[in-house]
Amino acid sequence: MRQAPRNRVREMTPAATVPSPTSSLEEFGEAYVAAWNSHDADRLLEFMAPDIVYDDSTWPTTMHGHNDVREFLRAAWRAFPDMRFQLLEGPYRLGDNKAAFWWRGDGTFSGPLEPPGFAPTGKSWQIDGVDFHEYRDGRISRLAIMFNLADASQQVGLMPSSGSRGERVWVTLQRLTTRFARRWR
Repeated sequence: MRQAPRNRVREMTPAATVPSPTSSLEEFGEAYVAAWNSHDADRLLEFMAPDIVYDDSTWPTTMHGHNDVREFLRAAWRAFPDMRFQLLEGPYRLGDNKAAFWWRGDGTFSGPLEPPGFAPTGKSWQIDGVDFHEYRDGRISRLAIMFNLADASQQVGLMPSSGSRGERVWVTLQRLTTRFARRWR
């Protein structure tokens, strides 16, 4: 995993108001991550437009609006109650109303993960990822999160490690399932 230079990592602290991304993108990013770390859905949703479109590879569908995001947050914070994020680099302005942030997150899989219904493993994860924001009227109107979901899944025990016996068993089961499905079509 690529390591960020130590002097660039910024721990996030709570902010009283939501800064506008057009006036101070760096302040906005720090306050946004602090809101994530607060585990307060209302506080985090202040950064998002009511009709936000939110793509996160851990969720089965694209989220549309605060209610969908609130459901996602409840599920994420239930499964990973100690989940935290920090900015590593950025923000990088990508035009008048877009930006990207490089972050690191970590947590422990200590609660049920629903959907899809996985039981907690008690294992921890640490991943680097990127947020892509699009802004409208001082809030995030479109959000896409990118990170290595396979790596995170292996860290928490949902997928076997690369090259392991578990991976070989998993591959064998997948092949048998595929072969069986083809015969019954």
